[in-house]
Amino acid sequence: MRATLRWAHSDLRTHRGEALFLVLATAGIVASLLLATALFGYATNPWQRVFTQSHGAHVWLHTDTGADTGKLAGLDGVDSVAGPYPTAATTVSSRGSRAAVELRGTPERPSVGRPPVVSGHWLDPATPNGVVLESRFARALLAEPGDTLTVPGTARELTVVGLADSAEPRYRPGEQPGLVWALPSAVPDPDGQVIGLRLTDPGDTSYIVQRAVTVLGAGAIGEVSTWQQARAEAQGDNRLLGQVLGLFGLGALVAAGLAVHGAIGTRIRGHLRDLSVLKAIGFTPGQVVRVFLLQHLAYALLGALAAAALAEALGSRIPGRLGDAVGVWQGLPGHTVALFVIPVGAVLFIGATTGLAAWRAGRVPPVPVQRPAAALGGRLSGVTGRALGPRPASAPPGGRLAGGLRRVLRLPPAAPRTGQLSDLARRALGARIPPALVLGWHKAFTRRPRSLATVARLTLPLLLIVVAMSAWTTIDRFHSTPEQVGLPTALSVRTDAGLNERQTRALLERDPEVAAAYPGVETAALVPGQTATIALRGLGTDQDPYPYTLAEGRPARGADEAVAGQGLLDLLDVRVGDWVRMTVGDQPQILHIVGRSIEPENAGRVISTSLDTLRANDPGLRPTLYELRLDPGADPREVADRLTTAGRGHLDVHTVTNPADGLSPLRAVVAGLIAVLALIGLIELLTAIGGTVRESERDLLALKAIGLSPRQITAITVTATGCTALAAVLAATALGLPLAHWLIDAQGRSSGIGAGIAQGPSAPLMLLLGTAAVLCAAALAAVPAARAARRRLADTLSAVA
Repeated sequence: MRATLRWAHSDLRTHRGEALFLVLATAGIVASLLLATALFGYATNPWQRVFTQSHGAHVWLHTDTGADTGKLAGLDGVDSVAGPYPTAATTVSSRGSRAAVELRGTPERPSVGRPPVVSGHWLDPATPNGVVLESRFARALLAEPGDTLTVPGTARELTVVGLADSAEPRYRPGEQPGLVWALPSAVPDPDGQVIGLRLTDPGDTSYIVQRAVTVLGAGAIGEVSTWQQARAEAQGDNRLLGQVLGLFGLGALVAAGLAVHGAIGTRIRGHLRDLSVLKAIGFTPGQVVRVFLLQHLAYALLGALAAAALAEALGSRIPGRLGDAVGVWQGLPGHTVALFVIPVGAVLFIGATTGLAAWRAGRVPPVPVQRPAAALGGRLSGVTGRALGPRPASAPPGGRLAGGLRRVLRLPPAAPRTGQLSDLARRALGARIPPALVLGWHKAFTRRPRSLATVARLTLPLLLIVVAMSAWTTIDRFHSTPEQVGLPTALSVRTDAGLNERQTRALLERDPEVAAAYPGVETAALVPGQTATIALRGLGTDQDPYPYTLAEGRPARGADEAVAGQGLLDLLDVRVGDWVRMTVGDQPQILHIVGRSIEPENAGRVISTSLDTLRANDPGLRPTLYELRLDPGADPREVADRLTTAGRGHLDVHTVTNPADGLSPLRAVVAGLIAVLALIGLIELLTAIGGTVRESERDLLALKAIGLSPRQITAITVTATGCTALAAVLAATALGLPLAHWLIDAQGRSSGIGAGIAQGPSAPLMLLLGTAAVLCAAALAAVPAARAARRRLADTLSAVA
């Protein structure tokens, strides 16, 4: 054991840089996997915690005031109900911010859907105008207990007495109103009612919704929201961040394992004599295997422990969502198990790949066996002779100097060379390309299995870097060219009854930076089967159509034509070209889907047509919202402030939510992952360089004997390394770009936005990546290659032996 430890210590001193890289790479990989686990837990558990604490309802039905909701309590599968509660849609203002709200009259704190109060207290009859705000809506409105809310256009004031969590769909400006609980006396003129159903089996949600619509009548239903929709919204971007971290973490783990396997294999080939000496002095094959295995397990364990300790101690201090996620994850029951299992799993995987390579070290015989001369490109004396011209007929096959050395060292003669220069190499030499470049290229790709393995190991981290860069450029696309990803407008304006259509359009188009104003309406519609509601939008007119971003099909130009998001196509199991029927109140609406639009809103469950098409079914329909397209370079917030002032309380202006805004932490994540992958690629590159330099030592005497200078000999190794890196870059580009498009579009389809959002890195950026990789490989190879080319004769004889 003492000898084993001494040899391991000596090896560590010789390969300090490699050991440091392995430790850092393992730490980065384990940290990525731990952060991915934290984000997954953060995405799911907060909503689940609120739903459980509030004894939440699985279905919320918004109906008109005349619906007999008492019948729903008797439906099979309904365990209990919440409400019905009277509701009123209104607008509130606080500190200059306006927001649409649903004012819900709640006589007492309910048993089903019981909101957990997080600040202040629940409603008190002693404060008749007191209200409780949903916590996320309160953060958006910058409201706290004690603040006063005003209702624009009236003298009415509401006092915030508390904040509470809710498991219902979250507030989204311009899409989903904020939830405000109030006493029934504070809702004197309700325009609807809401009832919550808690089910005995959540898996029966669709069936119960269908039964409820049948009992109440489709005309009585305004909107249906389910627990699945609320959970998907709550998970949102956090789940995507977790998927990205997990995917790249696992990919980096595989790349690191392969890099370790290649490093050990290269070291075994370069230290056959050392291993033979260990065997000769009494080391058993098992001891040799354990030396390599324990050594690399120690590196992996050190990196894993460092990552776990840093994640536990400093993870919650990371700015932004990542820090919040780690803080919540540390309080979850499965935190300790994950903190143990993930590092152990990473160490065991690296140990498994290490064991495969270490097993080869255990098979090295105590006495080195002379290997037959390699095919052309291994030992280069024959290659060099062919490259520089014919030799005299009396020269032996291995060259005079090489043959004499073998006789002095009492080695068996080399096997006859059977390799031939390729036609490409011959043409290159005929074109007077420097022999060092031709021999370097030939050296890189002659040993096919070994060369392909090296290229494959170097390709994997580069491929993942290409995918990461594609994710980065896709996020940039949402910000730089939002009109290409379903966001052609920057502002959404809602009006009250104080302005008619002509006055509103004149007011909006009067602003110098408003390029176009598209009138429209948006309403909830029941899907066929009456199991869920979708968003039905009518935007633009036949003369001034709304500029939808289409990924498939054509724009809706004719009567009853519409475009739909991927989420709606999946929900209804339809395709472009199909006809769909939906119900708006008591009125059926039949539309022909002629295109698929990229829809970032409402999980893609949107069907859009022109306002004129909806007016054909309801002539009295008037627009309730306007989508504004601004001039290039206009600041949406400045325009919104001007319009709000000009509207004098009649306009509710919001900036259109960009889904990429919630992915800002992903930039730092991608940058960190690229750094980890670059570190793994550097380890593999150093391994390949070391192997190439050691293999070229046997050719050094022959190369010097035929007159190549140390600079030319160095150029051979540098060229071989550069060609290997170039092959890896080309393979990573050819495989990485299609893979990135497929992964990003698959994520788009699963989120409802739809395929067609992927954006690969630009050609100059890919050229920069390839150039940097090749130049880095050449630069790293230059120093050890130059040192080997200037070795003393005695060292070279030892290497040949």
